Amino acid sequence: QVQVVESGGGLVQPGGSLRLSCTASGKPFATNAMAWYRQVSGKNREWVATITTASRVAPDDRTDYLESVRGRFTVSRDSAKKMVYLQMNNLTPEDTAVYYCYSISAETWGQGTQVTVSF
Repeated sequence: QVQVVESGGGLVQPGGSLRLSCTASGKPFATNAMAWYRQVSGKNREWVATITTASRVAPDDRTDYLESVRGRFTVSRDSAKKMVYLQMNNLTPEDTAVYYCYSISAETWGQGTQVTVSF
């Protein structure tokens, strides 16, 4: 059984940065394709970013981003540690949400971590 765990949320001022971490354990393929989502209370969960593993055809990891975070957020992977990260820079109050890590490969969600951007 795959377990996904996020960490790194917190309170940050507008313009600040946070790095979220996510680990997916239990199956060797669990981190092959990972995504970050976020959800504001009362609204639907929103996709933020995806990272998919390199292959012989595409030697570099592929990343995709929600348009509103492109250029500010960076998703990356440490395969040796089976970790995925979401570096968030130049945060705005509109980025306030619970952020979830999702293993696409294992179809498993983490428990979420709160990010609050406020003075």
